[in-house]
Amino acid sequence: MPENNEILENTVLAEKVNRYLVYAPRIARKRKAGEFVLLRLSEQGERIPLTIADADAEAGTLTLVVQAVGKTTLEMSAMKPGDRLLNVVGPLGAATHVDRFGTVVMIGGGIGIAPSHPIAQAMHAAGNRVISILGARNRSLIIMEEEMRRASDEVIVTTDDGSYGRKGLVTDVLRELIQTRGKPDLVVAIGPVIMMKFVSRLTQEFAIRTVVSLNPVMVDGTGMCGGCRVTVGGKTKFACVDGPEFDGHAVDFDELMKRQAFYREQEQEALQHYQHECKLREGASQVPCPVQL
Repeated sequence: MPENNEILENTVLAEKVNRYLVYAPRIARKRKAGEFVLLRLSEQGERIPLTIADADAEAGTLTLVVQAVGKTTLEMSAMKPGDRLLNVVGPLGAATHVDRFGTVVMIGGGIGIAPSHPIAQAMHAAGNRVISILGARNRSLIIMEEEMRRASDEVIVTTDDGSYGRKGLVTDVLRELIQTRGKPDLVVAIGPVIMMKFVSRLTQEFAIRTVVSLNPVMVDGTGMCGGCRVTVGGKTKFACVDGPEFDGHAVDFDELMKRQAFYREQEQEALQHYQHECKLREGASQVPCPVQL
């Protein structure tokens, strides 16, 4: 029997993107689409929020898809089956509002495809027609395509360079869908902030209800620290308890992008310090370091 928070699998999905199967039975039984967990690797480690990409209540497992963009996620990429995460806390956040809307367009950009997956599953199970648009810079960054096909009635893939699927942006595909098939009943967009901003701008033009999932800097996940505050409809909201999903037409995306870059210098310092220590350990023990960013 695995131990709580034990990593059962660590699989590379794409460059700097890993999929982890984690044994966390209590969370697996309770989680709903749109919710997330906070985890730490060690006592000195930072807390990082990760959306639950999938769960198996019977097996007691969570699927987490993580992009190595900083010290903690790079360190996590070197963990092996049998290693344990120190803490996995959740499920946190407000679950996705799932109803029988009609036609739901799911838009996943890059790593945002992973958190799109459980929402597509839930929307499809509720009787909606789900059209998923998956976008990335190139073919190697398209992840979980088969899983999204199983959760959707239709999947359209688009890449910036045209190396796979259609050439162009997710907004190009969405505009064409609207113009040729009519307005969908709901659009859910998850991915880079700039992508969600322009998807929301497009859907506002056509008065289409739009939900976005935000992932700002977060510390405690309970609304106490205020680190994940965002402005929605001119009011302060906390992504950890009020979200992570909000009305895309009301989010101040420009403010969010500035806040996302607020700790960039400190993040770089932490990453460089970790890489330096890792090289020292590698030289002493011959144990290879994680792939450098």
